[in-house]
Amino acid sequence: MSTETLTKPETDSTESTDEDTPKMFHYVRKNKIAESAVMGSHVVALCGEVFPVTRSPKPGAPVCPKCKKIYEGLRPGGDD
Repeated sequence: MSTETLTKPETDSTESTDEDTPKMFHYVRKNKIAESAVMGSHVVALCGEVFPVTRSPKPGAPVCPKCKKIYEGLRPGGDD
């Protein structure tokens, strides 16, 4: 399963954040990214979050700890 870090901002109602700066990014299936970005369809992150792709992560961007733990536990594989 090939995954890539993506764009689902985590929101916290007690903390104000800039709309263009997601708090953390999630891992999703790589082959679903373009479809979601173009068509607006939703993707499912490794942690179970469901969202449309809206942004690309920048180097050093925070990653969802649940997604990261799951991703690190996956065996290397194909581009499923």
